[in-house]
Amino acid sequence: MRTSTTRGEQRHFGRLLIALLAVFALIAASCASDDDDDAAPATTAAAAAGTDAGDDMADDGDMADGDDMADDDMADDGDMADGDDMADDDMADDMAMDYCNGGANVGGTLIIGSTQVPRHLNGTVQSGYATAVPGTQLNASPLLYDDEYNPMPYLAESWEVADDGLSVTLHLVEDAVFHDGMPITSADVEFSIQTVQANHPFKPMYAPVTSVDTPDEHTAVINLSQPHPAILLAMSPGLLPIIPKHIFDDGQDMKSHPRNSEDFVGSGPFRLAEYEPGTIIRMERFDDFFIEGTPCLDEIVMEITPDSTAIVLSLENGTTHLSSTLGPAANVLRLMDNPDVEVTAQGHEAIGQINWLEFNLNDPALSDVRVRQAIGYAIDRDFLSGVIEQGLTFPVPTGIAAASPFHNADVNHYDKDIDRAKQLLAEAGYGEGELELTIDYIPPAFVVHAEYVVQALEEAGIKVELSVSPDFPTWAQRVAGGDYQMTINQVWNWGDPVIGVHRTYLCDNRVGVIWTNNTGYCNPEVDALLAAAGQELDAGERTRLYAEFQEIVADEVPIYFLNTPSFWQAFNPAVMNPPTNNIWGQMSPMHQVWLDQ
Repeated sequence: MRTSTTRGEQRHFGRLLIALLAVFALIAASCASDDDDDAAPATTAAAAAGTDAGDDMADDGDMADGDDMADDDMADDGDMADGDDMADDDMADDMAMDYCNGGANVGGTLIIGSTQVPRHLNGTVQSGYATAVPGTQLNASPLLYDDEYNPMPYLAESWEVADDGLSVTLHLVEDAVFHDGMPITSADVEFSIQTVQANHPFKPMYAPVTSVDTPDEHTAVINLSQPHPAILLAMSPGLLPIIPKHIFDDGQDMKSHPRNSEDFVGSGPFRLAEYEPGTIIRMERFDDFFIEGTPCLDEIVMEITPDSTAIVLSLENGTTHLSSTLGPAANVLRLMDNPDVEVTAQGHEAIGQINWLEFNLNDPALSDVRVRQAIGYAIDRDFLSGVIEQGLTFPVPTGIAAASPFHNADVNHYDKDIDRAKQLLAEAGYGEGELELTIDYIPPAFVVHAEYVVQALEEAGIKVELSVSPDFPTWAQRVAGGDYQMTINQVWNWGDPVIGVHRTYLCDNRVGVIWTNNTGYCNPEVDALLAAAGQELDAGERTRLYAEFQEIVADEVPIYFLNTPSFWQAFNPAVMNPPTNNIWGQMSPMHQVWLDQ
C-alpha cells in the first residue's frame, strides 16, 4: 500500500527515477520524440473546441514505485454490509483539528497553472478533471478519501451501510450553509443525487439508487435496488458535488443551466469570485465553511493556458505554486532536476488512467479474434513505455489499473512474438502484406503511440496508415460513430470498476458516445460477470469475478492495453499539505492547504 512520504523521500525517489531514465534516454536518443506529449495538451485542444476531453484525459496516479495498491481495506469493500458507523471518533477528531499551522499561516493566494478548460463548474452534469479541480473547491461532497481508499467524513459527519447493503444513511453536519447563506439540507443531497442520475455520463454510478428519503433536514437515506459496493466511492468530491436545490430546481435544463457558470453558488470551502472561461478562475475563501479553522488560504487562482511549457517556467520562477498539467516527459524530467520544485506521482491513484489500442469489432478483418491477437503479439509495450516514453509510463496488460485491488496481472500479456503474430495472420487467411488497416488517435497527444503501432505492425507484415483527425471533436465523433478500424484511446477507471470500467464492455452501452462501448464488443458472459461483481459485497469474491472478467477480455482482445501514465504533480516548496495525500489529488478540496511564506 502506498503511503505518504516526506519531501526528502519524494526528492530521493525523483533522483532514483532520473538515474534510471538516463539509461533509457541514451538508448532512445535516436528514436524518441521531443514532442512525446501526454494527454494534457489534447485535453486543452478539445476544450478549446468546446468538448471537455477531461472526462478521461490527463496524467495518472502513482504508478512509479510499482507497488500493488491492492490492500485488503481498499474502498472498504469488505465492510459494505456490516452496518457499522463508518465515521469513527478518530476521524471526527481529525476533522476538528486546527489546520493552517496552528492558525499561524492563514491567508495567501495559491496559484494553480492548468491547461484544462472546463465547460462550466457543475460536476453533477459534467465529468472530467477540468471541471472537478475547481468544482471540488466550490462544492462539498458527502465524503472524502485518504491515500489508502478509506472514506472520511466531510459534509456527512457519519454514515451507516445497512446489513443487506440496500441502503446508506448519511448524517449531515448541522451548521453547513451554501455560499448564499442558505442551509445545506438532506433535500439538497436528494436533489444532487437525482441530478447526477439524470445527467451525469457515468450511468452505472448511481443506477441502483431507487430513492432518497429525507426524514429530517440532516438525514438522507439512499435506497438501493441491489447491493452497490461502489456507492461510497461515488460520493467522492468530484463525483457527487452537493448543489443548492433552491437555485437549480427551477425547471431549466441542468446541462445548460445559466447558473452552472454565472453567479455560481456552491457548498465548498471557496466561493467563485471571478470566472473568465479559458483564462482564469478565481475562488476566495468562504468564511462560513462548516469545518472550523479552514480554509487556510485567502484565494485559489487557476491560471489557464494552452502552453504547458509556460507553466513549467512559472513553476521554476515561483509565480505558479502548483500544477498537474506538465506536458511532455521532457518537462517532467526538467522539473525533477530542479531543487526549487517538488515533483511527485503521489495523489490521483483512483483515476486509473490507461492508454490502449481499441479495435472496431464490426470491421471485417478485426472481427476475427486471430487478427486482434496477432496485433497484440506484434506490439512491444515494454519498449513503448521504457524507451519511447522514457520510463514515465508503465506497461499494463489489462483494463483495470495496477493501483486497483481488482487488477489481475495473470492474464495473457501478448509479449512480443513476431513469429506467433504471422502464424495467427496466416490462420486468418492473410499472407505477408495482404492485411491493410488504418489507425486513428486523439490529436495531438497520441501521435507517437500511433506511429509506433504503424512500425510495430509493419514488422509482422501488416500495412497500417495513420488516419489524422484535425481536432478532438472530429476524432471523438468518428470513434463514437464506429467510423474507424483502430484507434489509440485513453480511459480512466475512476476508482471503482462500476464507475469507470463497466462502461467499455457492456453490450447495452453501445450508445454512440465517446468513452462508452465504442468497440462493439458484446459477450453475455462478461455482462453477467460485471453485473455480479457490481453488487458483490464480499471483497474476495468481487476480486475473483473481476479477475475472470479480465481473463476473458485478454483472450478475446477487443482492446490491446498499452500502458498507464503517472499523474505527476509539481509544486513550490512553500505549499504545505499539498494534494498528494488522497486518491483524488487536485480533484479534492484544498481547504487544508496553506503557504509557508
